[in-house]
Amino acid sequence: MDRDINGILKDAVAGIAGIGGLGSNAAVALARMGIGRLVLADYDIVDESNLNRQHYMIRHLGMKKVHAIKQIIGEINPQVHIESHDIYVDGCNAPEIFKDADIVIEAFDVASCKAEFVNSILGNTGKKVIAASGLAGYGPANSIVTRRVTERLYIVGDGVSGLSEGEKLLASRVAIAANHQANLAVRLLIGEEI
Repeated sequence: MDRDINGILKDAVAGIAGIGGLGSNAAVALARMGIGRLVLADYDIVDESNLNRQHYMIRHLGMKKVHAIKQIIGEINPQVHIESHDIYVDGCNAPEIFKDADIVIEAFDVASCKAEFVNSILGNTGKKVIAASGLAGYGPANSIVTRRVTERLYIVGDGVSGLSEGEKLLASRVAIAANHQANLAVRLLIGEEI
């Protein structure tokens, strides 16, 4: 990266709603790319069932996700300023939580929560949102793509995959999608469009 891009990213603020499989991996990717500030929101704790796809370790079990990811990012890039919100994010509080973010990544598990969050941010702010959908299981990695849906909404995923009965969430496609989200956030922050 040249100095201009480094400077832009150092001054940028990215928000992530949900710090599970998508959100924890996207946060780590953004920290590694030199983002200056992250606004992170999640109310959940790290559970053993999270370890197969989320960027946490055994030592984080029982910790609030926002505190665990802050610790991880501090070990990767202590220059990143973390603003963490230990709160259930919904359509009512989302615009206030992410008011300082230049761009927002949606990283929820539940479709109705995804829709409520995206609609709230798009309807109440001028911010761009990078959402994710259709990436469960272990299907083809190359089917995960990034699409521009509207002027301010982008969706990462294959658009079709759901979790079949007996199938479990796996790290590979979740991490691919999270890195698509982080990569697009950086592209948009430095002025590129897709």
